[in-house]
Amino acid sequence: MPSLNDVTKRASKGSLDAVYVLVGAERLLIERAVDAVRKAVDSMGAPGFNIEVFDGKGLDAARVIAAARTLPMMADTRLVLVRHVDAMTPTEQTNLAAYLDDPNESTCFLMTATKLDGRATLAKAAKKKGYLVDAKPLRGASLREFIRAEAKAREHGIAPQAIEALLDAVGDDLAAIDDAMERLSLFVGAGQRIDADAVMTCVTRVRVESIWSLVDAIGLKDRRKGIAAAQSLLDDREPPLRLLAMVARQLRIVARMREALSEGLRPQEAAKRAGAPPFKAGDLTESARRFTSDSLGNAFKLIAETDRALKSSKRPPDLVLEDAVLELCADAP
Repeated sequence: MPSLNDVTKRASKGSLDAVYVLVGAERLLIERAVDAVRKAVDSMGAPGFNIEVFDGKGLDAARVIAAARTLPMMADTRLVLVRHVDAMTPTEQTNLAAYLDDPNESTCFLMTATKLDGRATLAKAAKKKGYLVDAKPLRGASLREFIRAEAKAREHGIAPQAIEALLDAVGDDLAAIDDAMERLSLFVGAGQRIDADAVMTCVTRVRVESIWSLVDAIGLKDRRKGIAAAQSLLDDREPPLRLLAMVARQLRIVARMREALSEGLRPQEAAKRAGAPPFKAGDLTESARRFTSDSLGNAFKLIAETDRALKSSKRPPDLVLEDAVLELCADAP
């Protein structure tokens, strides 16, 4: 199975496959791959002349297949792009899968989706033919390599401590990382190395100290401190869903720190194991002492429930988050 990076690199060199099915939640990487494919097709003829774009909601498969069977005009290749193919009905997705058995060689047929049912005909056919590209969320070493690559693409080196500080500031949201890297590039100047001080000075999308204050409040069961920290972040117009993700990330770090310390590692080594910068070792050691495995388990369960509520409830998101903070800071029954 090819990676998104493979698709983007090959397309940037003008090499295209007949079909791509890009599936996953990493929208930034998917859009970069789509953009590379579009540019490759444009370079083969009049820009925009041989590109047809559809949205999956309410889409009829026969219409898309007819477009894919159409020959390009004054060019070797045309692009048929179907966004949100997962919004098509199951029947239409099955009808669309038939095209994968005999794709038009003069068409690059590209589909994107957040999620496809792996048991359904379309996903099975795409995987069998080698067309499926999984845009899995980047984690750990892959996420840090992404940041290094973003710095290199802008002709900068970046210190390991700066990478950790950046993750502390914006989390694993690739769009936020991309935005932060652009600002850091302008801040440090052409060709200059990005260090932790630059990140601390320039990247202000999330106030890390407030996130840690919220995590501390949860550990201390301090509702007043927890609501104050949450309100401070909400006042900075941070989206509640993003704040919840940041709290979850910090708690995962605490859980890993707790495990590492229990194995006898020294605080700085444990912080590194937990995925945090060494200068956080002291604070993390204290946080790890405050949380039990049960309290962490309950916190993660509540965070998952709040995530669903933020995505589906009609209640104001700020109130949903504040209610979650109050419950996270409540005394155990």
